[in-house]
Amino acid sequence: MALKHLAIALLLAIMAAVAGCASVEVQHIAPVVAHNPVFAEARTLASQQASLPAAARAANAARIETLLAQLDDASLSRGASDLPTGDPLYNFAGRALLNRGLPLPRAFDRGDWQFDAANRPPADRDGYRPPVKVALLLPLSGNLAAAAEPVRDGFLTGYYGERRHRPELRFYDTTAGASLAYARAVAEGNDFVVGPLSREEVDAVFANAAPPVPLLALNRGSRMPPPGSASFSLSPEDEGITAAEYILDSGARRVLIISGNDDAQRRASGALAEHLLQRGGQVAARLDYRPGATLVLPADSNIDAVFLALKGSQAHELAPRLAAAGLAGKPRVATSQIVSGTGKASEDLLLDGIVYPTETWGVRDVPGIPSQASAAARTNSARGPAARLFAFGYDAWLLTAYLERLALSPNSDIAGATGRLSLDGFGNVLRRPSWSRFTGGVAVPVADDAH
Repeated sequence: MALKHLAIALLLAIMAAVAGCASVEVQHIAPVVAHNPVFAEARTLASQQASLPAAARAANAARIETLLAQLDDASLSRGASDLPTGDPLYNFAGRALLNRGLPLPRAFDRGDWQFDAANRPPADRDGYRPPVKVALLLPLSGNLAAAAEPVRDGFLTGYYGERRHRPELRFYDTTAGASLAYARAVAEGNDFVVGPLSREEVDAVFANAAPPVPLLALNRGSRMPPPGSASFSLSPEDEGITAAEYILDSGARRVLIISGNDDAQRRASGALAEHLLQRGGQVAARLDYRPGATLVLPADSNIDAVFLALKGSQAHELAPRLAAAGLAGKPRVATSQIVSGTGKASEDLLLDGIVYPTETWGVRDVPGIPSQASAAARTNSARGPAARLFAFGYDAWLLTAYLERLALSPNSDIAGATGRLSLDGFGNVLRRPSWSRFTGGVAVPVADDAH
């Protein structure tokens, strides 16, 4: 009997040991990650991203984004939350959440980001922690100088409006080449660089995968920002994605796209179409606008909403044709270009009901910056179309001062002049604009919680 009891005890001990080993070696895999084939495929692709040749990364990233777009909000949120720290899919999933206006389960995985260079003072309670010495790279002469002027003035408005300690600031002309200007800024001891302004220049300075001094580029090129650097842009692609989310949030799925032929219009409409399809929507038709040319509009029964990548003057000419086709009562969403060529209420009555994204500064007060009317009374660079670039320059200063807070705090954003600004896991600044609607021929702000 003693031998029998001994054998049973030995068997139980072996079973316990085996169970203990299993508990150590077998990892818990969350249900969404383990059992959702879409999420699982995206995770596999993300694990390969870093090892792919540079030419293949963009296509791989696009495939990941397409897969994540197929998930509903709840599945995407649960899946992102279940991913372990350091998982390469997390930054993709987090960006998808932010594009939908959903919260992050935790901060992005930043890797090599550092904010203690040059012995910066500690951050203030609100996260204000600017660099010690900042270089601003802009085309101060040549063809792009006119675009750089309002950016410069907006940046200086934010800089001089700050009453706490400010960094030393120096300007560098990029007319002879952004790479040369950057090298000079590094040699002269700047610990942070803002700029350059054109897409080609951004690609040039981002060619170094480990730049000696981090940058806040003022455009978005074909290269991703290196770790520690960021990219801020008023890109047509971002506007198209924002408009697609606005349309989807309204419940519309079948969208008629009408676009003009300039570069910004094509880029915005292309991004909207791609994002719409990724998120389960449909492009009912995609039409090119030509002044006076005949447009064959589809039946209104096949359309839930209309997207207009047009200037105001083009929309004036098109509006009666939309009405004749029964589309005037459909939700109509435009790009910010719609305000170009507007301003006369008697003519803009044709645009009534059209909603478009706009800079927050243009429709309501923004803390820290004078009203647009007040700024316009003082400087030409805050008037008319230049006002958008003035607001962009002001926000570039905010990002310079609060980049650490945005990078390291989950769900952190700042109220900027162009909209609410946040930072995705790849160093791209995301902007949630305000919205306006033409009513009685006048652009009227739409409440932020009303769309």
